[in-house]
Amino acid sequence: MSTAISNVRPQPDQVLVDIVDYVLDYEIASPLAYETARNCLIDTLGCGLEALEYPACRKLLGPIVPGTIVPNGAKVPGTQFQLDPVQAAFNIGAMIRWLDFNDTWLAAEWGHPSDNLGGILATADWLSRSAVAAGKPPLTMRDVLTGMIKAHEIQGCIALENSFNKVGLDHVVLVKVASTAVVAQMLGLSREEILNAVSLAWVDGQSLRTYRHAPNTGSRKSWAAGDATSRAVRLALIARTGEMGYPSVLTARTWGFYDVLFKGKPFEFQRPYGSYVMENVLFKISFPAEFHSQTAVECAMRIHDLLKQAGKSADDIEKITIRTHEACIRIIDKKGPLNNPADRDHCIQYMVAVPILFGRLTAADYEDDVARDPRIDALRDRIDCVEDPVFTQDYHDPDKRSIANALTVTFKDGSKLDEVVCEYPIGHKRRRADGIPLLEAKFRTNLARQFPARQQDKILDVSLDQARLEAMPVHEYVDLYVI
Repeated sequence: MSTAISNVRPQPDQVLVDIVDYVLDYEIASPLAYETARNCLIDTLGCGLEALEYPACRKLLGPIVPGTIVPNGAKVPGTQFQLDPVQAAFNIGAMIRWLDFNDTWLAAEWGHPSDNLGGILATADWLSRSAVAAGKPPLTMRDVLTGMIKAHEIQGCIALENSFNKVGLDHVVLVKVASTAVVAQMLGLSREEILNAVSLAWVDGQSLRTYRHAPNTGSRKSWAAGDATSRAVRLALIARTGEMGYPSVLTARTWGFYDVLFKGKPFEFQRPYGSYVMENVLFKISFPAEFHSQTAVECAMRIHDLLKQAGKSADDIEKITIRTHEACIRIIDKKGPLNNPADRDHCIQYMVAVPILFGRLTAADYEDDVARDPRIDALRDRIDCVEDPVFTQDYHDPDKRSIANALTVTFKDGSKLDEVVCEYPIGHKRRRADGIPLLEAKFRTNLARQFPARQQDKILDVSLDQARLEAMPVHEYVDLYVI
């Protein structure tokens, strides 16, 4: 009996079609989405400016061949680099993710949708400079905000019901797919060409999560998203040449994504694409810490104050119990030696010990000079996590999306502090009114790290004005950030 496989070219997988129809045809009508996208833009760029203070990040930036300058190329904020859009996307993407301080989306899969800004801003800047050089109108920052909303939505909606981490894949696969779709649309590709581009993103070999987990946690997790968003720009440009795509890249028997990498399971979807993800995205405002620990750090800061009020110190603590959700335990519940900053900012015990001891948690607190303080590991060894099924349930509830943690301190004399509970971090949608002034303050602080006062004021004047920002040509806005 014949076992030949049909070689009839199939219709594109529905998942591809839905993504492409969304980026081509969906009109964003939500003022909240655009306002949140503006706040996301300034917060994300601010995170990149802070990362420039770290040599480990800066060494990765610039052109592949030193000294290369690309006429009409994309500029990298906070630097003097002007690069091709692929390398500029890597530079911007690596900067904004380096300190684990940009936005977050938590669902069946986790991730940081503003990682897509690397490809979106680099492409928009290059296209704008090229258009002006040719006597044509440039793109505006509203185009960038629209691209951000749509990339957030693609990455976030796929993440709602589909766990890539459970099959060992890193969430940056979704950055690559979302950035490819949005960048391809910005490049003016046809529907068929965008379908081809998105299929190329899925057919790539995908990143393993090895670099995020013990015993291999390392700094690739800080540039993995830059790698993904820059690859997206490259794939969109390849598709623009007319290069073919692979319509059943997901569903093909044996050789498709589902069978090879997703245990044969098709993707599930909770909702159609709109503007839900941007409207509900989580901002990291107070602490550069993996998001599942954000509420734990808030609790730890409160405990620092309570210890002072009680006349006690960390030396008096017998143990600390963290009541938490399952995802926290799976990702950042970590014992044993911590080998580098990337290891430390993915250890909830470390991220709780530092604020209890010092009343702060900054990016610098993950560096070796702070980490070698023996009091941190001594306290870390006395901190344990336990899952609360209700916290896990509320974490997945689409109407709550809580990221709850609760800390109980037991002293050596047997006494305890009352449990300190925080369900929603300051960057949560439920705390937007409190969070946005702090987000703007964070942006001001990050601008001051790199620019003189007059340049800071120029950036702030347009960045905090929704109408002015949306109307501004992309290249003119990026030029504000040039050193």
